[in-house]
Parts: sequence; structure tokens; C-alpha cells
Amino acid sequence: MDIEAVVWLVLLILLLAAEAVTLGLSTIWFAGGAFAAFAAAVAGAGLTVQLVLFFAVSIILLVFTRPAAMRWLDHKKTRTNARSLIGDTGIVTEEIDNLEGHGQVQVRGQIWTARAVSDDSRVAVGSRVKIEKISGVKLIVKEVRS
Repeated sequence: MDIEAVVWLVLLILLLAAEAVTLGLSTIWFAGGAFAAFAAAVAGAGLTVQLVLFFAVSIILLVFTRPAAMRWLDHKKTRTNARSLIGDTGIVTEEIDNLEGHGQVQVRGQIWTARAVSDDSRVAVGSRVKIEKISGVKLIVKEVRS
């Protein structure tokens, strides 16, 4: 095994070790490129071919597999605390009026300050709302028409 193959193998091991420590999907793509370059070095390809393979495979893996991997990992995250309220429905306990700066919603037995998604809308007491997002300590809600 020549020195180029050894360098690629060491780089591959270092990249895999870094990925194992961080688990951030930051170096795994380059580990794939290092593996391709290592295979090319073992097969006797020149340094130019090895470098082209390293960058090409790394970029292809990064562009085509990272988005799917990130969606898969993000899907498995469990929302906690206030973020878990997003998507839930609540009942308006104080009229929501963004222009006047007031409004409250009861969700899961707790009262939260709330604002409507749209500044020009008012949501009456007793209306059902869906929590779209959270801004600071305020729920941003949209009225649910049934």
C-alpha cells in the first residue's frame, strides 16, 4: 500500500471518529469522499483522480443525502416545554386584538398571552384557535373555523 492510500485511510478514520464524537452529520459526507479516494489509491489511480473523487463524492453526498438525513433526524426530535404546544388548539379566554395588544388563550389548562397571526384580525372570546408558533412568551394563533 502506497503512502497516498495510507493518508486517505488515516483521513477516513479521523473523519469517522469526529462524526462519532459529534453526531452532528458534519464530517460523514467527507468520510465518504475519503473512502472513494482511498479505494482509488489502492486501485493505483493518480493523485489528481483521487482528489477529484474525494471532492466529487463528498459534494454529491452532501447535496443529495444531507437534506433527507436532516429531515429524518429532525422528525425524530421530541418537542419539549412550550414548543410542544405548536399545533395544539386552545380556547380564547380574552379577546385577541393585536392592535390593542391584548389577548389570552387557554391551552392544556394553562393561560397564555396570545397574538393573532394576522395583525388586522380580532378573535372573540370562546373561539377555538390553533397555535402556529411561539414568539418569546406569546402564542401566535390562527382561528379555527368549524
